[in-house]
Amino acid sequence: MTTTHSGGGRLLYGCMGLGGDWDAEDYGPSDISVAEAAIEAALDAGITVFDHADIYRRGKAEAVFGEVLSRAAGLRERITLQTKCGIRLATDDRPGIYDLRGSSIRQRVEESLTRLRTDALDTLLLHRPDPLADPADLAEALMSLHRQGLVRAFGVSNMGAAQIDELQTHLEVPLTANQLEMSLAQRDWLESGVLVNTAEAAGNGFPFGTVEYCRRNGLQLQAWGALAQGRFTGRQETDQEQRTASLVASLAKAKDTTPEAVVLWWLQRHPARVAPVIGTANPARIRACSDAAVREPELSHEDWYDLWLTARGKPLP
Repeated sequence: MTTTHSGGGRLLYGCMGLGGDWDAEDYGPSDISVAEAAIEAALDAGITVFDHADIYRRGKAEAVFGEVLSRAAGLRERITLQTKCGIRLATDDRPGIYDLRGSSIRQRVEESLTRLRTDALDTLLLHRPDPLADPADLAEALMSLHRQGLVRAFGVSNMGAAQIDELQTHLEVPLTANQLEMSLAQRDWLESGVLVNTAEAAGNGFPFGTVEYCRRNGLQLQAWGALAQGRFTGRQETDQEQRTASLVASLAKAKDTTPEAVVLWWLQRHPARVAPVIGTANPARIRACSDAAVREPELSHEDWYDLWLTARGKPLP
């Protein structure tokens, strides 16, 4: 595998689509081939940060990625590996729950390291907030992993400013990232800031001030679901989505890029410098995102607002 250009952490490849079927017991040769093709495409697109979670494909996403790492000499040194823990999937006799007990975190990290066939994680994210987590116990587990050199940096996922702030008070190292659902379709993170003092604000569930907190404290905002399941780049289900897709296509033609890049640029154009996570396993679609990794967002103030308002379907308050 070769890297043709470097996009750093401006765009991340989400590995949730690797590893075969969710319910299969193991992965096979064809799943390894799919993973190899996706990773190659991501590297070709300038992506060097790979995002995992211990639950993706019930651990098989990490395992198949580890298989590829073992076959590609020097690849580990050229990429950044990130994974998440904190969700326990449902079983036949138990519902799914969240678990951020210190002992659970350590066990999950050790299992991820084994599956990924690596000595250390570059970043560990806490996948979902666990209301029963003891911040001191949680922090001690993280710091122990850090002192042992097993995890180099920590972040969170799906957390608000107050939750992040409380955790940070117990840690000796700064949290580096917060991964949230953010896209041209999922705009609560953006709209919470403009709906203040309006009747619409009550219907917006995003914790106000979280984006500002992350910017002020140097946490990278990572956007999962960034391509909005393709609804503006090929799979429109409503007239509103069709209108937005038409505008996306028009801007892509004018900017000499792809519709995928325009959708990702919309996130990256925000002053918070949002880093999108793309989750497709289709090599062609991965490569279509390349300009979001290697070019600065080429959207004017007016372009950005046109996309927002078209997707929104109604004027701003």
